[in-house]
Amino acid sequence: MPSALDLKLRATLEAMTAPGQLLELDEIEKFGVKMPIFKQAPDNVADYMAYFSAQHSDKEFLVDGDIRLTFGETYAAARVLAGGLIEGHGVKPGDRIGIAARNSANWIILDMAITMAGGVCTKLNGWWQGDELADGIEDVSCSIVFADGQRGARLRELDRDFGAELIIFEHDVLPMEGLKACLEKGGSAETPLPKLGAEDLATILFTSGSTGRSKGAYSEHRAVVQGAMSFVGAFAVMVDIMEKAGGMPEGQPTALVCVPLFHVTASVPLVLVSYAIGRKLVMLNKWDAEEAMKLIEKEKVTYFVGVPLMSMEIYSHPKVKEYDLSSCVSMAAGGAPRPVEHVKRIKEGMGEKGFPIIGYGLTETNGVGCSNTNENYLERPNSTGRATPPIVEVQMLDDDGMPVPQGERGEVCIRTAANFSGYWNNEEATKAAFTKDGFFRSGDIGYLDEEGFLYIVDRKKEIIIRGGENISCQEVEAAIYGNTAIAEACIFGVEDERFGEVPALVYHVKQGQSLPQDALLDYLKGKLAPYKMPVHIWEYDEPLPKLGTAKIAKIVLAKKHREMLANTA
Repeated sequence: MPSALDLKLRATLEAMTAPGQLLELDEIEKFGVKMPIFKQAPDNVADYMAYFSAQHSDKEFLVDGDIRLTFGETYAAARVLAGGLIEGHGVKPGDRIGIAARNSANWIILDMAITMAGGVCTKLNGWWQGDELADGIEDVSCSIVFADGQRGARLRELDRDFGAELIIFEHDVLPMEGLKACLEKGGSAETPLPKLGAEDLATILFTSGSTGRSKGAYSEHRAVVQGAMSFVGAFAVMVDIMEKAGGMPEGQPTALVCVPLFHVTASVPLVLVSYAIGRKLVMLNKWDAEEAMKLIEKEKVTYFVGVPLMSMEIYSHPKVKEYDLSSCVSMAAGGAPRPVEHVKRIKEGMGEKGFPIIGYGLTETNGVGCSNTNENYLERPNSTGRATPPIVEVQMLDDDGMPVPQGERGEVCIRTAANFSGYWNNEEATKAAFTKDGFFRSGDIGYLDEEGFLYIVDRKKEIIIRGGENISCQEVEAAIYGNTAIAEACIFGVEDERFGEVPALVYHVKQGQSLPQDALLDYLKGKLAPYKMPVHIWEYDEPLPKLGTAKIAKIVLAKKHREMLANTA
């Protein structure tokens, strides 16, 4: 039976999708299927940024330490820099331009400038080590990579030509200073910008799957804009309901940015949505729960999003009562489920007006998928929610792409105009990612209850999700096998209270060889980003157990060691 919140959501959405309203619908045809789109949405990301920056010109947009910029100031800086990219660096529509850096206001401004210049903003994982960065750059053939000092050093130390011009930029200074390299060869705000179409390429984000090396997932402008507008619509609907109930704080919407900007969670639902709703973004460049609380209080943050561990660390912090967090009415999480007990504890900490919420989406869907909000989340804390209306369709499909009966388990598949177009230089993986009628295969196993709420129960893909970051077991195993002393290795995920899941390793060395755990970890440090490093390690004196097919019995090993860890907790 629909909840009271469900009835309010449906009524508000019906009003907002009426002709001439913000969420009015149109349709396009893809995969031989008609898909709904938001009619009022701009055709491309550059126009989206320009339109909403003008609408909110005088409002604060970026707060990064002592740097404070309005939407108008941010756009003006990006417009000058876009001219420099075009005139000085010869950037043309479709050129892949990479960013490899930690979070900062200048990261966001550079992203804007690349987009306005027609470049395909290629968001490289800032946690990658040198070879991982170079692999990503080579894979999509970036012509230019903008890196901060730390990532630039990782690339410069490599003994390989990754084929891109490397340009260093700075954080913690105003954009015209930090990004001055964009202008050293000419260009200005008067440099003409290219006209971009809905089907031109806009972004490349990297995703790890079961096949090893990270893949570059590329999206057209329409997909990115429609993804952003899906979140804008969900926000507008909830704000309308909460305002009528007296639950929205006064003042400008404000979000804390503590998830990496190269991640889809920051890229679309956090940053792009903020243009449309006039939301201020406050940078927290290194996670610290107490620093987060200080900024929530100081900047009157209304919205927080992070991996589940972050919100729990705030509300379990010994100093949580020392800070006024009442402005923050939404504590969002994604990338992994929250334990049910955490949902209850966060709600208790937030008080009457605030709510934890959760979303389910993927890099390949531009973050779009399901959402579980407010009272509905408290009622079903182990569900990721329903498909976000009105442009998202979620079905459980079998291996042949056919729907399974309601309540039965199948692969979670998502169809929406916000879906990505494919994996760069990987037609085989692209073809395998979609059904014939346009559903993206998530690799997750789940079921829908009688009210359409999604429950994730397993994964088909051999990946570990550590604090929202995907780790390919195959990629980590490949790095381990690079050590000539290794005879056999097996990586799998184990539960972790802080990160949800972390990598665990069992290995066996060749006869006559010796490789202590510390030596193996030292070997891996230069080959894997820190978040991919094994946390729990067991060395076997005998060969690892095998299946009848002579493959390592990963499921057996994982079950055994998960139980061992649970018994020692």
